[in-house]
Amino acid sequence: MTDRMPELWILVSLAAATFQTVRFMLQKVLASATLSAAGATFSRFVYSMPFILLLLSLYLAMAEVDLPVIGPEFWGFGLLGATSQILATVCVVSLFKQRNFAVGITFKKTEVIQTVLVGWILLGEGVSALGFAAIALGIVGLLLLSGGPEAKGFHWRDVTNRAAGLGIASGVLFAFSAVSYRGATFAVGTEDAVPRALVTLAAVVSMQTVIMLIWLRLREPGEIAAVWGARRVAVWIGLTSMGGSLCWFIAFALQNAAYVKAVGQAELILSVLASTLFFRERITARELAGMAVLVASILMLILVI
Repeated sequence: MTDRMPELWILVSLAAATFQTVRFMLQKVLASATLSAAGATFSRFVYSMPFILLLLSLYLAMAEVDLPVIGPEFWGFGLLGATSQILATVCVVSLFKQRNFAVGITFKKTEVIQTVLVGWILLGEGVSALGFAAIALGIVGLLLLSGGPEAKGFHWRDVTNRAAGLGIASGVLFAFSAVSYRGATFAVGTEDAVPRALVTLAAVVSMQTVIMLIWLRLREPGEIAAVWGARRVAVWIGLTSMGGSLCWFIAFALQNAAYVKAVGQAELILSVLASTLFFRERITARELAGMAVLVASILMLILVI
C-alpha cells in the first residue's frame, strides 16, 4: 500500500497537523474560560463521535461493502491507544493553564523520538539511519522554537517545571496512542486504508466517549452539563477532531507511525503562523531559524523514505 501511494500519507499527515492546530486553539478557549481539562478533552470525543459514525455509515453504503472483519488484537491495541490519547490530551489541555506553555508544548513534540522507541517495542518497526537523522534535525528545530519570542537560549533546567513535565508525559502517551492505532489498523480485514482508518477511528472514539462519560460522572458530575452548555464552540472541536483524527488514522494505516509524526511536526510551524496572522504577534529571528530547520527536517524525511 505504501509503495503504490507514496505521497498520500504525507498529504494526510499535513492535513492532520492543520486540523489539530485549529482544534487545540478551540480547546484552549474552552479550557481557559469554560471547562476543566477533562471537560475540554471529553468535548473532543463526544462531539466528534456522531460525525465519525455517520461518515463510516455513509462510506459503507456508498461503497456497497460490508463492515470489515476485525481481528482479536484490534481491541487490545484500540483500548491502549484510546486510553493513552485521553491521558495525553488532558496533559496538553492542562498546559494551556501554564505560563511556560511554549516549553511544555516543545517537550510534547518530542513524541516523534518517543514514537520511534514505542514503535520498535510494540510493533517491531524501526526507522532507517537517514530517517532518524531527519527526525533528530526536527528536534533541533523544535528546541529553537521552544522558548517563545523572549527566549535567549534553551536550558535543560526547564525540564523541572510543571509545564515541561506535562509536555513530556503527553509526548510519551501520544507515542503509545499513535503506535497502538497503527497496530489496530493492521487488524482490520481490508487492504483499503480509508475503511481501515474509519473502522478504527469509530471504535476508538466510542470507547473514549464511554470512558470519559463514566469518569466525569464519578469525579466531575457538573462537568457533563458544562460540556453541553459549551456546545456552540465544542461542536467545532468535534468537527476538527474528526477531520484530524481521520487523517492521522489514514496515515498510520499507510506508514510507520514515527515518520507520520515527524511530518506532523508542521503543526508547530502552523501554530506560530496562526499566532502571527490572527493575533499580530511578531516572529523573531530565533523562531524563523527554528521553522527553517523544521522544514528542512520534514523535506529530508520525505526524500529519504
